[in-house]
Amino acid sequence: MTQTTYLWTPPAVQSLPVRGKAERLPVNRIFFVGRNYHAHAVEMGKPVDKSVERPFYFTKAPQTLVESGATVTYPPETANYHFEMELVVAIGAPAFRVSQEDAHKVIYGYAAGLDMTRRDLQLVARDKGRPWDLGKDVEQSSVCSEIVPMPGVIIDQGEIALSVNGQVKQKSDVNKLIWNVREIIADLSLFYHLQPGDLIYTGTPEGVGAVVAGDSIEGHVEGVADITLNVGPAE
Repeated sequence: MTQTTYLWTPPAVQSLPVRGKAERLPVNRIFFVGRNYHAHAVEMGKPVDKSVERPFYFTKAPQTLVESGATVTYPPETANYHFEMELVVAIGAPAFRVSQEDAHKVIYGYAAGLDMTRRDLQLVARDKGRPWDLGKDVEQSSVCSEIVPMPGVIIDQGEIALSVNGQVKQKSDVNKLIWNVREIIADLSLFYHLQPGDLIYTGTPEGVGAVVAGDSIEGHVEGVADITLNVGPAE
């Protein structure tokens, strides 16, 4: 059998630790749900009417993934680098056109996550009707805790909170999601053949704000995991 050779070394498989296991979870794709808490949608100036709207999504490259506890470089070309605390769902089985009633069957587990954002660039893109990539698909911006195995479990409540340098900035409850975990999986699986290792960041509550070099972030999702991040200086 002919062995494939490459011009340079391919990137490593992105992965996360799994609580209680030696094996790591290989990450496939990373999906994010936009504006999925009413109070956050209002603070962003874009209220959501669930009766007439559907969830919307954006993606980040797996190469943006960093583990909890890391120190990340303050990113270039921004002066407004924001935190967003989120509950993360890890998919553990193929899922296409899954019903809400069956959504739990494709869940492997959960994690706590941070969607770090160049807010100034995101808002410029949003207001001009352009893609959000420069604001969202930022190197070292998909922060994730260890994956906590919870096969078949639907999380529909629990405190979600974040502090910066010990000062609470975000504090809400997962029960305030506009589209809950079942609804998100069912809707997203209409557009994609979800696969094991796909991560879904389910949205952030109100209270998002900027951090600067030297700041320390701590967050948690009740019953799931804690997460920490340090912001280092710009390059």
